[in-house]
Amino acid sequence: MKRRTISGSAVALVTPFKRDESLDETALRRLVNFHIEGGTDMLIPCGTTGEAPVLSADEQRRIIEIVKDEARGRIRVMAGAGSNSTHHAVELAKAAEKAGAEAILSVAPYYNKPTQEGYYRHFRAVADAVSVPVILYNVPTRTSSNVSVETMLRLASDAPNIIAIKEASGNMVQVMELLRNRPDHLAVLSGDDPLTLAMMAMGADGVISVAANEVPKAVKALVEAVFAGNLAEAQRLHHRYINLFLMNFIESNPIPVKYVMSKMGLIEEVYRLPMVEATAAAKAKLDAEMERLGLLKPESVA
Repeated sequence: MKRRTISGSAVALVTPFKRDESLDETALRRLVNFHIEGGTDMLIPCGTTGEAPVLSADEQRRIIEIVKDEARGRIRVMAGAGSNSTHHAVELAKAAEKAGAEAILSVAPYYNKPTQEGYYRHFRAVADAVSVPVILYNVPTRTSSNVSVETMLRLASDAPNIIAIKEASGNMVQVMELLRNRPDHLAVLSGDDPLTLAMMAMGADGVISVAANEVPKAVKALVEAVFAGNLAEAQRLHHRYINLFLMNFIESNPIPVKYVMSKMGLIEEVYRLPMVEATAAAKAKLDAEMERLGLLKPESVA
């Protein structure tokens, strides 16, 4: 299976906060090393899982700088830089590039519900404003509108630095159409852990994962098994971890994943409003799954 410029296991990195809700820089550096040790291919801070909507521009810049500094060239560092204001998205993308991001993850504008022409012009403005690669992020459940395959392919053709799509529509017919018609340089990455195996079996190039925050070795192993053509091993890992993949969304992301990570001793369970702690019922379900997977011990992919 061919590997494109952007491929493999990427983590949509959480943002750790202290009890006073300030940025926990020590924990953030610890997470960088946790992922290097776990084999993650790419770090993507400041996305939806990183609670980007409640981060100031200065905080986003600082987070990228810290991740880049701690990575020390050992792992690729990209960054979320999206907004439903094109002007703001452009400014965030420029700031992320200046802070050291090697690529930009730009989410489709949310709430406004642009037309397809609006999506095209928005993403062109972002791509034209930076020199680093741009990953488009299509996630209709968060944005309330879908970027069409036609628009994605038009952008990939017209903007040379748009080289990947994070596809989280959940529409497998759309995924197939995108994979069948994409230019050779365009990577397609799953934006939904439960669909990673299915999408990669059809030719997708990896995943930008929430679950990799908790089980980086397992997500990496699943991706590598598909690349190696070992479908049986990929299926085994998928079935072992599918409950966790799904439970990360029993309440709004990143509530469940931050709870699990807090129980693993990686971060404090602290959110910024409007995100709040998980309910007791959700925690009980997550506790049971952590016990089943042995997540309170060093991670294994057994």
